[in-house]
Amino acid sequence: MDALSYKTKFANKTSAEKEWLLVDAENEVVGRLASKVAMLLRGKHKASYTPHADAGSNVIIINADKVRFTGKKLTDKEYVRYTGYQGGQRFTTPKELMAKKPTEILTHAIHGMLPKGPLGRELNTNVRIFVGTNHGHEAQQPKKVDLSKIK
Repeated sequence: MDALSYKTKFANKTSAEKEWLLVDAENEVVGRLASKVAMLLRGKHKASYTPHADAGSNVIIINADKVRFTGKKLTDKEYVRYTGYQGGQRFTTPKELMAKKPTEILTHAIHGMLPKGPLGRELNTNVRIFVGTNHGHEAQQPKKVDLSKIK
């Protein structure tokens, strides 16, 4: 006779039920949007959440150029990168980055909210960010997600 009436089931690559979700970033605050998307990528919205496996959803973000910052972050915040050469430290503001690569702002924010290491790098491949409403993933039949209902 088995002492336990249940067994904990952990999701893995084969048993994870991955779905495609569509998120509209228009008029959303960058940090709040990134934390909710990171939660969807991680799979924390599912009952089968497994901390050590990629059991989350694939997320498509549209209208990445229409996100907003609160306060004076658009001009005062700085993104720092390093070219690899001496004196190669480069600084840019979100305003400058919005003009050149609007998708990089969300990519950077979401990446910072995912776990560091191999799992985080794998989860980074599950998000697709697009400027405008065309995304080219109609074949996956993504479900539109209302971010105001996600906590």
